[in-house]
Parts: sequence; C-alpha cells; structure tokens
Amino acid sequence: MMTRLITIAVTTIGLSLLSTAAHAQVAVRGQTVYTMSGASIANGVVVIDDGKISQVGPANEVSIPAGYLVLDAKIVTPGLVDAHATVGLSGMLNYKHDQDQIEHSAPIQPELRAIDAYNTRDELVTWIRTFGVTTVHTGHAPGETISGQTMIAKTFGNTIDDVTLVESAMVAATLSPSALKKGKPKSPGTRGKQMAILREKFIKAREYQQKLAKAEDDKKPDRDLSLEMMGKILDREIRLLITADRAQDIASALRLAKEFNIDIVLDSAAEAYLLIDEIKAAGVPVIVHPAMYRAVGNRKNQSFETAAMLKHAGIPIALQSGFEDYVPKVRVVLFEAAIAAANGLTFDEALSSITIDAARILGVDKRVGSIEIGKDGDLALYDGDPFEYTSHCIGTIIDGQVVSETIR
Repeated sequence: MMTRLITIAVTTIGLSLLSTAAHAQVAVRGQTVYTMSGASIANGVVVIDDGKISQVGPANEVSIPAGYLVLDAKIVTPGLVDAHATVGLSGMLNYKHDQDQIEHSAPIQPELRAIDAYNTRDELVTWIRTFGVTTVHTGHAPGETISGQTMIAKTFGNTIDDVTLVESAMVAATLSPSALKKGKPKSPGTRGKQMAILREKFIKAREYQQKLAKAEDDKKPDRDLSLEMMGKILDREIRLLITADRAQDIASALRLAKEFNIDIVLDSAAEAYLLIDEIKAAGVPVIVHPAMYRAVGNRKNQSFETAAMLKHAGIPIALQSGFEDYVPKVRVVLFEAAIAAANGLTFDEALSSITIDAARILGVDKRVGSIEIGKDGDLALYDGDPFEYTSHCIGTIIDGQVVSETIR
C-alpha cells in the first residue's frame, strides 16, 4: 500500500488564509521522480524552499533539512500544464450565470480580457487541481471569429493577482462553422466572409498604428481597444490562437499567418495530419484536440493518433482539456495524455505534452513544466503510473504549498 501524504492542519484552513500563508518548507520523496529535464530519478527527492525548488536528486545525494514537511509518493511529476481550457470562465453549474467563456454580441472582440471573467474559486478549478493540474492556459472559448483573450494561471489562489502568470497570453480566434452565423442579416455566414473580416480588421489595425505614429500628441485618434490588441498581434507581441479542424481551415490559418507575418498557434486541428508538411514548414505549434471530443461535424476525421503523428514528424505539440458547448465543458488533461500514450506516444512523450512541452509552447517554461532548481515548487504526486486507470493523484503542490490531498 502506498504511503499516504501526511495530513497537515493548514490544508483545512480556508482558501483566503492559505493564499496569504508563508510558503511551506517541503521535501517530497518519490520512488520515481520524472523531472522532465533529463532522465527520471529512482528513489528521488525534491526539496522546496519559499515556493521554489532548491534541491532535486537521488535520496543519497539530497539532504532534507530538519523540520521540513516530508511527503512520500510512488511517482512524482512536475505539476501538470493544461495547454488550453476554459476552466474558470466556464463554471461547474453550467447555468448562464457561471458561463462567461463566450460573448456573442460581435464576431470580433479581441479586447475582451480573460482576467475579467476568471473565477479563482470555481469548483471546476478545484476539481482539476486534485488530479495534479497546477497551471492552465484558459480564457475565451471558440465560437466567434475572435472571441477574446486567454490567460495563463495557477490553479490555486484567492484573487486573480494571486493566480496569474500571464495576463494576456493569446487572442483566441475560430475558423470553423461554429463561429458562423445563421440567417441573411447576420455576419459572417460563410468561410469566405470570416476570412474577409479578419483581414479587414488587421488592415484597420495597421492603419490605426500608422495614424498613432504620425499624429501629434494632441491629435492622436481616440483609443480603440480592439485595434490596439490586433496591433499587438501584428507586432508579434502576442500570438493568435486559431481553432481550426478541417484541413481547409487549417490551411487558411497558415495563409493568414503568412500574409500578415503574425505568430499563430493551431488549436484542436483534427485534420492536421493531412497538412503535416505545411504545418512543419510554417513552424507552427499545435495544441491537439482532446481525444474525448465527439467525432462529429468538423471533427469527424479526428484520430486518437493525431498527437503521435505530429510529434513524430517534428511538430511541437501539447495536449489540452479543451471546450465543447455542452456539459461538463471541462475535462482532465491527465486523461488526454493517457489516451495519447495508448495511441502512439511513449510515456515520456505523453508526460512531456502536459508538462514541459506545454510550458514551452505557452512560453512559461522558465517557471513551470519541469522539476529543476529555481523553478516554481509545483508537483503532482501519484500512487502509481499516472496514466493507469487504477492509479490516483494523492497530492498536489503549488508554489510550495500542499493545495490538495484528495485522492483522485
């Protein structure tokens, strides 16, 4: 029987008190520690001081200081990184009042900020945390040509300031019938119109930037938050996350990126395996669709092997819990990696896709995604192979705090 985590009184304290408490001094012993920065360590130890990893190595080489809280697990991994979700905006109850992931009043809304809608206390955030998910790239869902911004957050904290790693991570766009409107007065109603209004918006943003650059201080145009954000995409300060599944829509996304010289990340990409050479040549990473998506409509040709095909072709990939417009709206990215591991990815490749590879695509790999000295003290603890159905997450640590001991 696997040794359980030591129960500590602080884990029963309310969230608001925990979020302001001093970081614990913690040591974690694992029969196997997957650092994701090199070879796994048998009989390994990870020491966390003041929220940061201070030591990692074999037990006979790491000295645990006196008085540290010592935890034991069979398997220790970095805290998991969900590369794309809507958790925190799409809530547990699935009622209108807790569904802030999509705004349908206009087809292009890059000014909408995820941080203004994210609920740190939503039960779904707590739920994914109990499976070892410590970092999530979340925000406005697919469903409009541009639905809004995304953010990168830790899954524990009292306020938005406590959890935010990146305030504006990407701008979420959709090239899919899910973002098309029905009825003659509504726009966009076709793929051609969808691409046209995107191109028009980028051209207007460029003209807006030029006017700002040329105008005297007292004659500058009125601020336009939408065009400002589109301008940041043009300046490659922020990337466009494009949800596209059919090969023709993926090709349109690549063409748009080339035309305006912008950085994009492909999202979902059910038929990406039909355009492997084109995606690789463009140097575009892919956040692969959840295997548990319903294989209907634009995703009818999705495959359990998509992640493996892209990975083995040399395309950077990560996995996601994703979004669909029905309950429960939120999956657990750990299970997505398990399915990928059963369908072409090796264990290490699957674990990388929800740790260091996801962190690299999101640009937060200097802080999270691997167990290395100086990185955030985010760990997931398991009582067996994390991809086995019979295994459980027995503990989650974020910034050196034990934030879950629920056995999942």
